[in-house]
Amino acid sequence: MKRNKKVALTATALSLSALLAACGGDETKSTSTGDGEKELDLLITSEPPSLHPQLASDTTSGAILENTFEGLTTLVEGEPVLAAAEDYKVSDDLLTYTFTLRDAQWSNGEKVTAEDFEYAWKWALNPENASEYSTILYPIKGAEEYNNGKGTAEDVAIKAIDEKTLEVTLNAPTPYFLELTAFKTFYPIHKATAEADPKWYTEADTYVSNGAYNLSTWNHSGDIVLEKSDTYWDTENVDIDTVNIAMVESETTQMTMFDAGEIDFLGAPYGTISLDAIDRLKSEDKLNVSDMSSIYWYKFNTEDPVMQNENIRKALALAIDREGLISNVVKGEQEPALGIVPNSVEGFGEDEGYFKDADFEEAKKYLEAGLKELGLANPADLEVKVSYNTSEAHSAIAQFIQQGWSSNLGITVKLDNSEWQVYLDKIGNGDYQIGRLGWGADYNDAYTFLEMYNSAENGNNQTGWSNDEYTALLNESITETDPDKRTEKLLEAEAVIMEEMPVAPIYYNTNLNVVSDEVENMVPDALGNINLKYVKMK
Repeated sequence: MKRNKKVALTATALSLSALLAACGGDETKSTSTGDGEKELDLLITSEPPSLHPQLASDTTSGAILENTFEGLTTLVEGEPVLAAAEDYKVSDDLLTYTFTLRDAQWSNGEKVTAEDFEYAWKWALNPENASEYSTILYPIKGAEEYNNGKGTAEDVAIKAIDEKTLEVTLNAPTPYFLELTAFKTFYPIHKATAEADPKWYTEADTYVSNGAYNLSTWNHSGDIVLEKSDTYWDTENVDIDTVNIAMVESETTQMTMFDAGEIDFLGAPYGTISLDAIDRLKSEDKLNVSDMSSIYWYKFNTEDPVMQNENIRKALALAIDREGLISNVVKGEQEPALGIVPNSVEGFGEDEGYFKDADFEEAKKYLEAGLKELGLANPADLEVKVSYNTSEAHSAIAQFIQQGWSSNLGITVKLDNSEWQVYLDKIGNGDYQIGRLGWGADYNDAYTFLEMYNSAENGNNQTGWSNDEYTALLNESITETDPDKRTEKLLEAEAVIMEEMPVAPIYYNTNLNVVSDEVENMVPDALGNINLKYVKMK
């Protein structure tokens, strides 16, 4: 199941027209509109929390941003290829990247410039803007210091040499840097628009983007419509004219819509297969299952009076029957997560894991020790609350874990669900004890799963946990140039966090989806990305 991803990015191998040919040729189909227009009907589960590339931190927003914006590179089948950049060079010491931008335009017709990239990246690093993903820019020299208030924007080694040339210098060789430049935090933003209107990204009529699609309509909490951009540099190779995206929370309703032919695809990041439909779809040979570099976990709020107790956290983590959950509830060929980093990441998953699945006897020992430290006499005196965002799947998972903790540990477990945006606010504000979250790799490296816990202040941490040894190991991995030694440091860091258990890993995800017979090339990669630019209609 391991994949050894290598960055295979050369100027001679990056013809987008050749790429498109490889992705399915030039077949066309009669359209549903009857006027020559091709339409794709999709859905997302909620209102996107933010359509600002440097503020978005969730997959719902990311699904829209990936198609309205474009970075220097983009990912195709998990590999970075040139996008807004037409060429790049790397210095002999592998520290300085010089990107040459292609002739491209924003949706308002103005040129996409190197200054737009410099502005956007430094905007994310400006501590006043509170970008949760600012740390993903830390490989760049001076980025961390500026973000932490110990440096200035001028010290950050991102420089627009001229209109079409962007120079970036790193702290250390970063083998996955070209994958990073495909990520949403590395997208450009139109500097003049952002400076003139700080809320430019909140409405369709003020939205300026550089991707294959424009944000044509945005009915908040209702639907989004994307229209093929006539200013996009490669618009002739974009097959679909209009993408209609409804917002539908209920997974049962989503499944009903697909069965009725109202949507053309169902599965992350465009909705979720309802749990009660999985067996039927398997029997009908309609369910597509693919590996995904992603994890489902419960985070513990270590600033909570109960969850700050390490023994209680360990008791809860060990008392989850992951195999039973997968077999009886989620049923998507997931793999029990006995560590933080998925087994598909090179160098990880070679051992059996950091603990035994559903080890109830060991969990009871940790529980007894934790109760004593909390001054509680019996398991029945302990009450915990599990929070999750409104979803039939998350509810079923929580109920399964609730029943297991209650019957095997004898504790009281309450469940609490909230709408997605409310839930994100609660988790971000520390208003929870145990919270459900997932994490999909931003790039194919163990660091993407470990980096968020490098400090309590990291916007994606949410647990309040930090550990100096853990942080030091991560920092050492950044500058370690020997791949094997670097992997060893990351494994050591994983061992530290698993010893203190601020998060309970539950399972490594798979990607489940169904797709209309009318649609071609709509296949998520191992990071869960779907670039609609490459999707075609028969």
